[in-house]
Amino acid sequence: MPDTPENQAAYPQSRTQAVGVGFPLARIGVLFSLSVGTVLNLGIRRWAGKLQSELAMLRDMIADLDAGDVLLTDRYLCSYMEIALLRQQGVDFAGRMHAKRHVDFRRGKRLGRYDHVVRWRKPVRPEWMSYEQYAAMPATLSIREFRYRIARPGYRPRTIVVATTLLDNKRYSIADIAELYRLRWDAEINLRSLKTMMNMDVLRCQSPDMVRKEIWAHLLAYNLIRTVIAQAAAKHDKHPRQISFTRAMRTLEAFRSPLAHTPSRELAALYKHMLQAIASHEIANRPNRLEPRQRKRRPKPTIS
Repeated sequence: MPDTPENQAAYPQSRTQAVGVGFPLARIGVLFSLSVGTVLNLGIRRWAGKLQSELAMLRDMIADLDAGDVLLTDRYLCSYMEIALLRQQGVDFAGRMHAKRHVDFRRGKRLGRYDHVVRWRKPVRPEWMSYEQYAAMPATLSIREFRYRIARPGYRPRTIVVATTLLDNKRYSIADIAELYRLRWDAEINLRSLKTMMNMDVLRCQSPDMVRKEIWAHLLAYNLIRTVIAQAAAKHDKHPRQISFTRAMRTLEAFRSPLAHTPSRELAALYKHMLQAIASHEIANRPNRLEPRQRKRRPKPTIS
């Protein structure tokens, strides 16, 4: 965001950059709908500091989840206290095992090969939790842990360990939960659409209040596009993830003027044509897609 004193006070720049060189930074955490891709909730924090992490943002969103929901996360959010709060809300959890947690398949209740249920013990009280909240947390959690391998031609096989509160192995097989975890990558694609395709990676407002309004305005537009994509998918018997977000956004922009100037009695027919055009923009089937976060081949420096 712009380098103003107000923005720097609310969202300081990285400590590794000299004063006057860097820009204020904000960390955002987004809760997406897996089926449609809409934003259900958003957290905004400073880039670093106490209670500024993704876990802190997740704790603020748990109250808005409904009983029966399943929260699908990456490995950083695989934490005892957060899973316990989810279970109090009636929400299940599925995510990759945290790198610092040791897994021993010789222990616990065996469900199958590299598939068991174990009891996690309550850790010491974290600083952010009150004594009353800590006392209300269960002493143990029943967690199912299983391991599976991803084999791709030409690549070294990868081993993934998943932790989940979906304990019934007959109702929830390893293959089903593994396929669910694979779909977590859609959240990264959704975030890229929101930040890059909608130009939200660099903000323009001069004050923190306006910065937050600018972010929410982007989310409003993003959700409207996702809603139209869901309508097009339902009408043409497709899944919303099959339709390109970028092309849908460009199609909506192309239809913006005709929709504004078409008589009301003809709007329904025009809207039908627009949904058909959006549904025609299918993306290719890209299972196990890998997109590195960094460019391996960087541009060479120019000599003036």
